[in-house]
Amino acid sequence: MLKQTEGSHAVAEAVGLCRPEVICAYPISPQTHIVEGLGEMVKAGEIQDCEFINVESEFAAMSVAIGSSATGARTYTATASQGLLFMAEAVYNASGLGLPIVMTVANRAIGAPINIWNDHTDALSQRDSGWIQLFAETNQEALDLHIQAFKLAEEVSLPVMVCMDGFILTHAYERVDVPTQEQVDAFLPPYEPRQVLDPTDPVSIGAMVGPEAFSEVRYLAHAKQMQALELIPRLAEQFKAVFGRDSGGLTHSYLLDDAETVVVAMGSVLGTIKDTVDEMRAAGEKIGVLGITSYRPFPLDNVRAALQNAQRVVVLEKSLAVGIGGVLSTDVRMAMSGLQLHGHTVVAGLGGRAITRKSLRALFAKAVRGELGHLTFLDLDWNVINKQLERERTTRRSGPAAESMLRDIGVIATGIV
Repeated sequence: MLKQTEGSHAVAEAVGLCRPEVICAYPISPQTHIVEGLGEMVKAGEIQDCEFINVESEFAAMSVAIGSSATGARTYTATASQGLLFMAEAVYNASGLGLPIVMTVANRAIGAPINIWNDHTDALSQRDSGWIQLFAETNQEALDLHIQAFKLAEEVSLPVMVCMDGFILTHAYERVDVPTQEQVDAFLPPYEPRQVLDPTDPVSIGAMVGPEAFSEVRYLAHAKQMQALELIPRLAEQFKAVFGRDSGGLTHSYLLDDAETVVVAMGSVLGTIKDTVDEMRAAGEKIGVLGITSYRPFPLDNVRAALQNAQRVVVLEKSLAVGIGGVLSTDVRMAMSGLQLHGHTVVAGLGGRAITRKSLRALFAKAVRGELGHLTFLDLDWNVINKQLERERTTRRSGPAAESMLRDIGVIATGIV
């Protein structure tokens, strides 16, 4: 059914259609509308046989999710930003125990300084936690990925993180196709857990493992991710057969057949990039786009195949690995190993900074001319940066950097209150 709705509400409806048995809820912007919507659905009886548990923190949310999943319940939670960091210990435990929890991460910057707007730093900080990580480009894809995520998680016994851009998607109203319960039931079978905590048949889960077996246990987690790498495209095909649309998968290509320049990115920024590429194509430039849907497991072979005929690659990412540059670009460079092409990392959109077609067109044109450096920060205000660096060089007690730079650009008053 076509419906004009907020992205968060679309996700809540998708999760409800998957018949969750436990939902662990703790509010944090910009994911709060998702669990609020689910809470209303449980209260109204629209989700049957489901326990909605309000917890005291994000750490508690994941801890409850671990407990409920271990007892054989289909389990869901959601978080963002500092909340994901607060539950980090339990995030690793969930994957290490092989529990098929599904969690939405409404991507948001990590402080300090405090920032509630979108980038991908939160999810990418947990890239090695053992969770499968899927990134949505649109609200329709966010809805679809949640339905696929439950089936994927339960088939490989790994938790899945569905990442959608905070505010840009979570709070945007657009038309989505909400499936029927019959369609979802046809795609997603009832949950049959591989391991269950049962008082009548007690077992230990998460026992101490020493050096004699720890490497083997960790390799098993890697092997499951490799299984997911093969399963994700198959699930996308199964999804298409039931719902009639392409959604999910490992990657999405756009105008790559003859592309000499390929832009690689994840999330909602792909829409703006495609619009820019359309403009440049109309002007005669051979440029295309590779969108990454599955970040973990990372589809090295697919990325390599998509890039092998290009002359240059521009990886545009909403994250920063401080001290080296890119996060996504590190994985892309692994896929490029042995290929004779130029690679460029562009850090953009941190803390919600707008990424405009005007800026992208100038950036991509610079790459085509061979003028783009190894690492670029899009639309960085060098006057503000240099002024702060000079202040720190000349003044020992220069004060907090963020507040000083805000005063320099006139956002806050210069007087002391």
